[in-house]
Amino acid sequence: MRKQLTESTVLFISIIKWVFLATIAGAIVGGATALFLKILGWATDFGHHSPYTFLLLPIALFLSALSIKYLAPDAEGHGTEKVIEAIHKRSGRIGIAVVPVKLVATIITLAVGGSVGKEGPCAQIGAGLTSFFSDLLKFDDHDRKKLVICGISAGFAAVFGTPIAGSFFGVEVLFVGAILYEVLLPSFIAGITAYQVSSALGVTYFHEAVNVIPVFSELFLLKVMAGGLFFGLCSIFLIEMLKLGDRLSGRLTIWKPFKGLIGGVLLVILAYVFSTKYLGLGLSTMEAGFRGETTDWYAFLIKPIFTAITLSFGGSGGIVTPIFFVGSTAGLFFASVFSLNAGTFAAIGLVSVLAGSANTPIAASIMAVEMFGPQIAPYATVACVISFLITGHRSVYPSQVLSISKSPSLKVELGKELENIQSSYLPREKSLVGAILHFIDRVERLVGKIQGTISSSDNSEMDNAQEKKNK
Repeated sequence: MRKQLTESTVLFISIIKWVFLATIAGAIVGGATALFLKILGWATDFGHHSPYTFLLLPIALFLSALSIKYLAPDAEGHGTEKVIEAIHKRSGRIGIAVVPVKLVATIITLAVGGSVGKEGPCAQIGAGLTSFFSDLLKFDDHDRKKLVICGISAGFAAVFGTPIAGSFFGVEVLFVGAILYEVLLPSFIAGITAYQVSSALGVTYFHEAVNVIPVFSELFLLKVMAGGLFFGLCSIFLIEMLKLGDRLSGRLTIWKPFKGLIGGVLLVILAYVFSTKYLGLGLSTMEAGFRGETTDWYAFLIKPIFTAITLSFGGSGGIVTPIFFVGSTAGLFFASVFSLNAGTFAAIGLVSVLAGSANTPIAASIMAVEMFGPQIAPYATVACVISFLITGHRSVYPSQVLSISKSPSLKVELGKELENIQSSYLPREKSLVGAILHFIDRVERLVGKIQGTISSSDNSEMDNAQEKKNK
């Protein structure tokens, strides 16, 4: 009895401790996120006064790269990736200088049309503030990591207005196939608190109820499953484009701010070739898609190019908003091909590409409910899980740690970051994949034998004909 009382007392004290800490963290991050979003709104409104503001992209990316290089190198790229890396490799230690530098660099990038998102800075700002808070309280590595995860969840919840999905995203995004259950309670409290604080400070959010959901049928479910496959392929394309951008930038052995000038020039040229709607957040294009309005059929293929150049050549910002753009426009394309409701599949595409490219199927499924209403939940969940599986062992966050293999027929090394993962086929007895490959192999051998027989027969006939001719 004494042992049970002691255990219960310790757990009760721990709950009280983390409820208190998570509430404070949520309030701080919610206030900081609201400040960032207000300043970002003013900056982008100022940039929209002239249709030629995007011509300043070379200067903006140069200044962004310059400030990051000399003031806070950890603020480079899309912020969430740096936070995941800090949690796995440095127990959540993030320099406080990252917060103002990331805020300023992202505002500079987005104000003139850089193709990035706004969630990465919020996650990195939240993580930076909670890391600094942990240092003030002299937390050990375990508690620091726990509080920094709360900061990530609070940042996501406050920036998208999805307190449950945002909170869960901060926990799910760290590992592929595993969740830190001990951080669930403080993450949810921090996320909900941050959302309430940012809302109270005047931040408004986009929510669009999808009302045109067909009556359930096997045929419609098959179409949703086909959509999940397609959205998984879109996720792969986005991830590979980001990798390609990093490789191309890495080959340029020049001063990093000069890369910003080059990237800005490339974006200006692409904007003239395609459209300026692929610059910036792209919110108007997404919102039009949810209303059923069409856009360029190739939009989901062009946006990753703009985003890869922006992030790889000096720009600063997040990746989730571009993911939303790719997903929603891919949904519009899929709906147009199969004559489906555009708004419904724009919504399903948005969360499915998030699930696939970020390896967060649960958070993406919850986000579908919070953003588009409960009617879409069953279909969005099916598409999210399929997209998550199809993407394989890759991610827009290469520092994610792999905890499961997405197929027992694939050999992968668990416990390593995705950037270091190499998968290979693992033959298994009574495996469907193995049976299919074995069948294909036998068919190839049979075709080879038939071709060999035909070739031998043809050669014999030619030899006989030649002998007759000689005679």
